[in-house]
Amino acid sequence: MIRPVTLQDAPAITSIYNEYVEHSVATFETVPVSVETMRTRIAETIEAYPYIVYETEGEVVAYSYVHAWKTRKAYEYTAETTIFVHPDHKRKGIGLELVRQLIEVCRQRNIHVLIACITASNTASVIMHEKLGFQKVAHYHEVGWKFDQWLDVADYQLTL
Repeated sequence: MIRPVTLQDAPAITSIYNEYVEHSVATFETVPVSVETMRTRIAETIEAYPYIVYETEGEVVAYSYVHAWKTRKAYEYTAETTIFVHPDHKRKGIGLELVRQLIEVCRQRNIHVLIACITASNTASVIMHEKLGFQKVAHYHEVGWKFDQWLDVADYQLTL
C-alpha cells in the first residue's frame, strides 16, 4: 500500500536509509543518521513537498519524496526526487510503483520538472528512471568520494 508519510515512519525510514549510508553509493552521506534527525528531515520536507511510503504487511519497506532542487525563487516548480527501497524488497517493482505515484502527486501539486540525481554506477536506479520517462541531461565526473573511490553523478530530468 502506498500512503503519505507520517512522523511515526521515521524509525523504519532511518533503518532503510542507514543501510544505504553504510553499504551503498546511492547516497553520498557517510555517517548514519539518528531517528530524530530523520524525523526532523521528514517534518521539514512535508511542509512543502510530497513524501510517500510503500507499506507491506504493516511495515514500511520503501519511501520516496521530492525536495527543492535549488533555493532561488525561479526554481520553485522544479524538485529533486529521492527513492530508497529496503534491500530485502528490491527488484519487486516497488520502487517503480512508488516513483510512478510520486510523479502523479507532483503533477497535482503543479511541480513542472523533476530531477533525479543518480550515482552513475547505480544502474538499477538509472533503468527505473528511464522506464518512467526521465532523460539524462548531465554527467558530473568524480564529484563524490566514498568507499575509497571517486564517483560520478548523472542528472535525469522529467518534464511533467
